[in-house]
Amino acid sequence: MANLTGFDARQVDPAVGFDPIPAGKYLAIISESEFKPTKNGVGQYLQLTFQVLEGEHKGRLLWARLNLDNPNETTVKIARAELSAICRAVGVMAPKDSVELHNLPLVIKVGHKKRDDTGDLTNVIKGYEKKGAATQPAPAAAGNGKAPWQR
Repeated sequence: MANLTGFDARQVDPAVGFDPIPAGKYLAIISESEFKPTKNGVGQYLQLTFQVLEGEHKGRLLWARLNLDNPNETTVKIARAELSAICRAVGVMAPKDSVELHNLPLVIKVGHKKRDDTGDLTNVIKGYEKKGAATQPAPAAAGNGKAPWQR
């Protein structure tokens, strides 16, 4: 059991389900990254969390899983190619840690696929491009005159 003393549902808006965002290109950043074990326990994948920066879907999160440690060589080759595309899109060619990829704007190409377990549509990231490829207007600058992802 967990102690929930102090929580009052009347003071918090309830969560609502999220439909997939429409297919298209979105300006985003990598906000989190973490190595996780694969289901079968014989490898691990790098999970990257992408956050949409602008437009109607600003704030939405999408994920990519890169199987960088896997006994299947083809799986690793695909994951390394995807990581290369991400690195090129954010301009960090030889990161020593995934955190070096965080908070740098890039354009993600989002599509849909059917989930194997439920048949529902879900988002999938199909490609990565440099920031200049976005078709939406740039976000407003922060109070310091720089956009939120600028250092």
